[in-house]
Amino acid sequence: MATKTLTHYWNGSAQSGSGTPIDRLSPSTGELITKVPNATASDVDAVVAAARNAFDNGPWRHLSGMERAKFINALADEIEANIDELAIYEAQETGKPLSLARGDVGGSANLFRYAASHAMQMHGDVHTNLGKGFTGLVTRVPVGVTALITPWNFPLLLLSQKLPFALAAGCTAILKPSELTSTTTVMVAEMAKKVGIPDGVVNVILGYGNTAGQKLIEHEDVDFISFTGSTRTGRAVIEASKLHLKRTSMELGGKSANIVFADANIDDAIDGVMFGVLFNNGECCVSGSRLLVEEKIADEFVAKLAKRMSEIQVGDPLSTGSQIGPMIHSGHLEAVLGHVVKAASQGAVVATGGVQVNTGDLSKGYFVAPTVVDKVTEKHDIFHDEVFGPVLAVTRFSGTKEALRIANATKYGLAASVWSKNLDTALDMASELQAGTVWVNTTIDGSPQLPGGGVKESGFGREMGQAGFDEFTEVKTIQIRTGARNRYFG
Repeated sequence: MATKTLTHYWNGSAQSGSGTPIDRLSPSTGELITKVPNATASDVDAVVAAARNAFDNGPWRHLSGMERAKFINALADEIEANIDELAIYEAQETGKPLSLARGDVGGSANLFRYAASHAMQMHGDVHTNLGKGFTGLVTRVPVGVTALITPWNFPLLLLSQKLPFALAAGCTAILKPSELTSTTTVMVAEMAKKVGIPDGVVNVILGYGNTAGQKLIEHEDVDFISFTGSTRTGRAVIEASKLHLKRTSMELGGKSANIVFADANIDDAIDGVMFGVLFNNGECCVSGSRLLVEEKIADEFVAKLAKRMSEIQVGDPLSTGSQIGPMIHSGHLEAVLGHVVKAASQGAVVATGGVQVNTGDLSKGYFVAPTVVDKVTEKHDIFHDEVFGPVLAVTRFSGTKEALRIANATKYGLAASVWSKNLDTALDMASELQAGTVWVNTTIDGSPQLPGGGVKESGFGREMGQAGFDEFTEVKTIQIRTGARNRYFG
């Protein structure tokens, strides 16, 4: 595909902006694929003004839930109708295999449809037992102007865990994607215009996080920030939000454990562990990047796993048969490999991978061989640090208590998986694991109805489900007295 030149988008039209464009090169070929504007402070002021005016003076928040749902469902239809084009841009910019990108687009359409149902069901409570002549209403109202900041690993899917829920609640939105993966976000804003969503309700500002993003989260006319990204950047977002005491929802880093007990279905567990660490090239916040395996089966399990990992097809994301693609950029490639080198220097054992794949057609890309690092303990940095690549750290355990202690021995708490055919073991572990999501005999699974989010340094707030919708609302209490007033001053 030809190089695509993007623009900001607000008030229902493209806005060129005034910053110097950013060149986005393909992580698999090094070719120029996108030119992205870098917003200035005045650009941010303009996009916030558009969203503010649309919320304060526009029709969106005053529409019935049924009317908003019609627009959101129409946008879902538009996303699905453009699945091929959206998926190609996702694959080109992120480096994820095209088949996975197509799955992301389909999942995004489903999230819009699910969120539309919340628009129709938004309601409050009525209290009629407070005493004679006293009625209490507990209502939900839209939180206002929302800043939705998304990372580069799932540009469309993570946007779809935020935007349709904001729209369903009656909010207006400013979308700030990563400068590395901006195309599909702009396309969604254009689709919103096409299906008739009022101007100023869906807006996009593009550029670097430390300039455009920083100005956006500090802006006094932004009411709520929904951020997905690294824990390090999340701290900066929280710090900036203090200026105007903004509400925030933070979905941050992870170091999720895949915990395999001896009574698990071994073939299922091996496949699940592979999927957990290789999904989306390993560039996934809920990646199962730690394998905790029971000592009595560990040697056999790791040997089989390493062999299977070595057979994974690494290749161009647009090529049929590629199972994982390149890392997002050269700096990240170096960081991922650096984690493996450091682990080896600290005494861990690299069972397979740990090298760059740069032969033949892959010579210009940032490809990492699927990697298994064995004999990892809590003393190794790779046990604690988020690698964000196709690198699995293996730790052995003896018994449920030790498995639980090791699993929770991290600052993160985003997700975990338990593999066991013993229901007591599985449920006991699930109840005690310090994680926002626990999968049993599956991994990186889900549905729009189920909320996701973290604890500890993986953040706070939830996306999807009823809880994800509620994030975009404020609770308002209305108290009504009828009849003559019982006068206080006589």
